[in-house]
Amino acid sequence: MKTVVLACIDGSRYSSAVCDAAAWAALRLDAPLKFFHALSKKQDVPPADLSGSIGFGAKESLLNELADLDEKRGKLAKERGRQILAEARKLARNAGVAEPVVLQRHGGLVENLTELEEGIRLLVFGQRGEAAFVATEHPGSHLERVARAMHRPILVSTEVFQAPQRVMLAFDGSATTFKGVEMVAASPLFRGLPCHLVMVGSETASARRKLDRARKTLEEGGFEAPATILAGEVESTLNQYQRDNNIDLMIMGAYGHSRIREFLIGSTTTAMLRKSAVPLLLLR
Repeated sequence: MKTVVLACIDGSRYSSAVCDAAAWAALRLDAPLKFFHALSKKQDVPPADLSGSIGFGAKESLLNELADLDEKRGKLAKERGRQILAEARKLARNAGVAEPVVLQRHGGLVENLTELEEGIRLLVFGQRGEAAFVATEHPGSHLERVARAMHRPILVSTEVFQAPQRVMLAFDGSATTFKGVEMVAASPLFRGLPCHLVMVGSETASARRKLDRARKTLEEGGFEAPATILAGEVESTLNQYQRDNNIDLMIMGAYGHSRIREFLIGSTTTAMLRKSAVPLLLLR
């Protein structure tokens, strides 16, 4: 059963916003909150056999010191992770989450998340990670891999997260993206908030019928749902609409071989994540 809001934190400057976003989502969904920190394989290696890499004549004491250094690095990484998780738990409690839990595991992030996927209701991730100060215009190195590998909704937080007051959903008229509309309509995550429907493409009778159907679905779910068809390039048009209408969060679907799916998992994904000034919810 998919019941847990799982937030991935790494100690970067985005981690606080991830905690805020995860606490908000857990309270809205009335779901348990779990914080997850992965210890990379580089941090969790057994003392290596370094005798062949130093050369003849190396003193045994130097080999022992290098092996001890590996072990110390591993222990420091574990302690750092413990402190990161403790701070996340504190922030969540301050936000009103009663019993946030924490989990630290060894191994790759994607591999761990794949194992945990069955129990995840919503995954919360930072737009960038620990290298954000180096690659300030690029999304986190793990984000695209996670988005490709996981089949759960992913809430991607910007550096500062505030509870959204208006959201927008990118809709392309396909049956698969209509599933995204149904998911939003049925979920308490955005209940009570205006949800703008934005379709990028030509204004045709068919497109308008599909958009009206999506709007009706949201309205029946209790949403105020302004619906718009706009011409233009997907990325720039959506970002401009977000700015013009003070949208706090954008929702994207990725279900089939549609323009929105290509926009999400193709090269435009990187550009969208790089340029978006608001959090993104990726519906898988």
